Amino acid sequence: MERVDERPFPPGDYDVVVVGSGPGGLQSAYSLARTGIPRVAAISRDRAPGGMFRRFPVYQRLISWTKPDAPFERGTREYEWYDHNSLVGDEREHQALAPEFMDRVFDVPARAEMEAALVEFARRGGVRVRYGCEWLSTRHDGADFVLGTSEGEYRCRVCVFAIGMTEPWVPPIPGLETAPHYVAANAPEHYQGRSVFIVGKRNSAFELAQGLLPWARRIVLGSPRPVDTAVLAFSPLSIRYLSPYTEHIRGGTGSYVVDAAIERVERNEDGYRVHASGTTWEGELELDSDEVIAATGFRAPVRDLPSLGVAMVNDDRVPAQTPYWESISVPGIYFAGNVNQASPGLRKHGATSSSGSVNGYRYNARVLAQHIAEKHFGIGRARPSLDADELVPHLLWELAHAPELWTQKGYLARVVEVDGTDGIRDRGIVPLADFVDRDGGDACAVAVEYDADGTIIPVVYVRRGGRLEEHALPPHPMHTFDTDEHRRQLEAYLAPLLSRTPSPTSV
Repeated sequence: MERVDERPFPPGDYDVVVVGSGPGGLQSAYSLARTGIPRVAAISRDRAPGGMFRRFPVYQRLISWTKPDAPFERGTREYEWYDHNSLVGDEREHQALAPEFMDRVFDVPARAEMEAALVEFARRGGVRVRYGCEWLSTRHDGADFVLGTSEGEYRCRVCVFAIGMTEPWVPPIPGLETAPHYVAANAPEHYQGRSVFIVGKRNSAFELAQGLLPWARRIVLGSPRPVDTAVLAFSPLSIRYLSPYTEHIRGGTGSYVVDAAIERVERNEDGYRVHASGTTWEGELELDSDEVIAATGFRAPVRDLPSLGVAMVNDDRVPAQTPYWESISVPGIYFAGNVNQASPGLRKHGATSSSGSVNGYRYNARVLAQHIAEKHFGIGRARPSLDADELVPHLLWELAHAPELWTQKGYLARVVEVDGTDGIRDRGIVPLADFVDRDGGDACAVAVEYDADGTIIPVVYVRRGGRLEEHALPPHPMHTFDTDEHRRQLEAYLAPLLSRTPSPTSV
């Protein structure tokens, strides 16, 4: 890691300014620096790389997995599917860093191991950040943005806010503000022999409950919506922390998962009393607990961006974004990192993206950097040409191996453009929603998706003459999507498109 006292990027004029030094900020700064945009600065209020992984998860184990030894060698593109925690680099020494720090006690890294890998990525990848420089305000000045910071003003054409979902959010439930939020939870041994009510039933709630199983006398998780086991197959992450739920189903170990609307929380000298009403069952619940913890989620620390016109969604917790993670209401303001989850994609069959996690938004950041370079600075990315007989093998390989498609199922796609004059050009990885919604020339896209039953399938989209067709290819028990049958079907779907390309002798 660079010496902090070197202090790069003093206040001044830049083309792009990245705010944040968590994994989203590091990946964005790394990728933007390699696009050819001449003046890219990165600033952060933190004193070192890592972002949220300098503090969270509170019980120290991640939810995303890394397999140190996999069917492919570390550092290859194919290996990235087996390593959901490393950032992605352009050179071998920048790739697959998380497994270097794992002790293999678990198949997921510890928080400290993840932080170490991020620090090493910044060091090896030459990601320069002005640490200890806090973003405080934002304003327009003509076509530029001006960011006020603790060290002075930064002027730029484009801002990338990799600010994370780090500000605790508590719903307006009377009395819940008297209970600590997830971020203020005590060490597990603090809860020895005590009864604990956790408000929430998502990742952070189950993480807490899992950590407290060996300590607490009784654990209750409560929120209105039930745990929907039917959608677990669509989860972009490994299923973790569900022992409290399985113990509830078995009726064992004093764990309860309750579908109930929390109406109010009363603090008293002995602890808390929770008042709730059933949502999937009829009745009222009054429950005394020694402890209450609000595992109710987070919001993005957007400061004054809404006053600049940045639209917000989800109870004003996250900025509304286009498929390319740009503010839908203020062009030139982009977002990176886990705040990308506000760009929902197509959500076919209810499947969500992995944009709230490192394994997904690392790819978003790379696509974002290319998009910014092209849209705002006229720096086009390479679009290699393909012969007609190369197209089908190329797309089948992507369907079988591309980590972007496998991690961001139904969200990112490989796109190839077909032009009667220019021939066949590989456009690379793009957001699938943009391809589907955009009016453009003849092209095709492939994506890995889930069907309605949760089966992983390859899908091809063909746009010809302004009309878009979608075709599902067969599933395979080993997810092998380059069989003879897949080849025959893909050739048939692409035949009308390829009939419009020039012959090799005319190119």
